[in-house]
Amino acid sequence: MKRNKLIISSALIALLLGAWLTASAQNNVTIAQEQKKAIEGVSSNNAKVTRDGSKVAVDIKLDVSNLKVKSTKAILLTPYLVNGTDSLALSSIGLYGRQRYYYYLRNEHRISGGNETSFRIGDNEDVIPYHAETTYEEWMNGCRLILSRRDYTCCEAHDGNQQSELVSRALWVPATPKLLYVSPKGEKTKSRSLSGTAYIDFPVDRTEIHPDYHNNVTELGKIRATIDSVRNDSDITVTSIYLKGFASPEGTYAHNTDLARERTATIREYVLKLYDFDPSIVTFGHEPENWEGLIAWLRKSSLPHASQILEIAEDKDTDPDAREYRIRKYYPEDYKVMKSEIYPLLRCTEYKIEYNIRSYSDPKEILKVMKTQPGKLSLEEFFVAGESLETGSPEFNEVFDIAAVMYPDDEVANLNAASAAMGRGDLKTAVARLAKAGESAEADYSRGVLAVMNKDYTTAVDFFRKAAEKGLESAEEHAKVFNEYARSLEAK
Repeated sequence: MKRNKLIISSALIALLLGAWLTASAQNNVTIAQEQKKAIEGVSSNNAKVTRDGSKVAVDIKLDVSNLKVKSTKAILLTPYLVNGTDSLALSSIGLYGRQRYYYYLRNEHRISGGNETSFRIGDNEDVIPYHAETTYEEWMNGCRLILSRRDYTCCEAHDGNQQSELVSRALWVPATPKLLYVSPKGEKTKSRSLSGTAYIDFPVDRTEIHPDYHNNVTELGKIRATIDSVRNDSDITVTSIYLKGFASPEGTYAHNTDLARERTATIREYVLKLYDFDPSIVTFGHEPENWEGLIAWLRKSSLPHASQILEIAEDKDTDPDAREYRIRKYYPEDYKVMKSEIYPLLRCTEYKIEYNIRSYSDPKEILKVMKTQPGKLSLEEFFVAGESLETGSPEFNEVFDIAAVMYPDDEVANLNAASAAMGRGDLKTAVARLAKAGESAEADYSRGVLAVMNKDYTTAVDFFRKAAEKGLESAEEHAKVFNEYARSLEAK
């Protein structure tokens, strides 16, 4: 598999900015320069180079009213498209003196030896319209239109050569800047956790566990299933199991304190008997009365006096026993419903299993884990996998999309997923990802790239300048280029 190294830091961004992606096909792009002085005796009026899909047209109005050509001589005017070492000669214009013109008519022999439009000087052709067409090639982006004059004597000998630039930066469409992928910060230790709530029933005022009591088989199974999901994985080391028990508000606060503590201690012993954990990693706490759970339920309740009861429950300046007494005394019917429907749910045990996952360095192994257990991977590991794939390939895009799903609030994950989306032309997704990519220089740069793709060059310039101000110096070059391009479009 071909490896395309990704840009991993601001220090390397300058490397990517030097090379640009091939510009997308643009239709009807015209760069023209008016009334440029061309060659001695010849001037050009409204020379222009236009593109329509794959077709390029060159149009020139050549003023030859001041051109003097001796009867035996000839002049060959040839337009060229030139960009660096690439060039293309277009069809020529032959301007002939009287004798030379008739000679070539008789002999069917022209100076260029090819496709040539011929004129006899003196036939009142003051302005000669020129039109030529060719097929667009990538190197033509930003090319120059050059007019070459070559003089010929009667014996086909050259008698001087002149050149003049008629159009600069023809067909210029700045290419979309390369997409940016940022390497996330690594995790020294991949620490993760799983949590849940079990509703284990105890006989009234008792603290011993009866596994077959009421629904205890299912509720105890929740704790066991959560522990087993990580304990049986060779890549995982369990580091902590924390249990927190809650009692409901009925009864005295002092009695509920003892009850919550002892029942939770019993559940801890149950866990230790099932597994060979070091006792030090299995700890517990307790909440004598689950008022927060009651408050949350009351806020969504349709009880007739839910708002009044909620006010009492939220009064933390009042003793818990006094609060429970007031609810029971003043709202007895509501209290009956609460005791039967919500109080059993307040008597619960919250559990949290913390664990460490080993690190992965082999891209192939990372990709395998990603398919089945992506939650085991760090953002850095996702990046390592992406780095091993062809940039822009479906597999490459999948890596960064899954990374953003697993880390939905991480700015770097969203930034890289936005770049992947732009790479496949999914600009709607890119907008959503960039909204969560933060305000870093790299994020502003990527927003500039998105604006370019949307042909909103003014916005693109603004974001590139922001990126430059935040330390991404090479973004300033993009700001200059697209600012110039925006002005050129306005000037048409």
